[in-house]
Amino acid sequence: MNRTRDGRRRFLARTIGAAGTLFLAGCERLSNSDWFPTVLSAGEKASAAVAHAVTSRKSMAQEFTDGDLSPTFRSNGTAEPDSDAYRMLAANGFADYRLEVGGLVAQPGSFSLTDLRALPSRTQVTRHDCVEGWSAIAKWKGARLAALLEAVRPRPEARFVVFHCADPMEDDGASPYYESIDLEDAFHPQTILAYEMNDAVLPIANGAPIRLRVERQLGYKHAKYVMRIELVDSFAGIAGGKGGYWEDQGYQWFAGI
Repeated sequence: MNRTRDGRRRFLARTIGAAGTLFLAGCERLSNSDWFPTVLSAGEKASAAVAHAVTSRKSMAQEFTDGDLSPTFRSNGTAEPDSDAYRMLAANGFADYRLEVGGLVAQPGSFSLTDLRALPSRTQVTRHDCVEGWSAIAKWKGARLAALLEAVRPRPEARFVVFHCADPMEDDGASPYYESIDLEDAFHPQTILAYEMNDAVLPIANGAPIRLRVERQLGYKHAKYVMRIELVDSFAGIAGGKGGYWEDQGYQWFAGI
């Protein structure tokens, strides 16, 4: 990644964070109007179109060396899901964990951690840029999401991959947190389901047993505590319908470079 792209990524992180704050603080009345959601949706589509036009979605995020690892890596978002089911899995070292994969696939599957570790993997040292204003470099190892998807065989109409997580969303305390990416990012070689961090088992605070790493997007896209993956053709009927918890609050769906 060159310095221009690196600066653009940091600028995008600050811009999205500021925009999200403004949205949450002062735009509730606008969001309830008839016209503003339409304008917001059109603007987001235009932003995504420009991003696709000026950058290659197949390019690689910058990778670093072990000597560049940050001394600490903060727990962005939830540090431990407020879920009895999750706590039971964690107490048993996630031996009973199963990742359910379904939706628009020809062969739905249920994968244990052993199954995921048996899939083709990738190890990468990358920087996490958070919209809260901090960055950190860590080493991640995990199953390539492409390999998992090849095992379940997406149907032709599938467009998006939705990640349903163990931590409940803050607004109702019941529905699971969720995030999504499109198939282009899903098949990117650096997109993995990480089960290790810095040569050790992924800590609970950082998303155990599995977290998404989609290295060319900002931190809020990197879903933690992934329990279920669903392939869909649209976000209709999924929570707020915008493709993710933060997107439902006004953040951009495509947060990449």
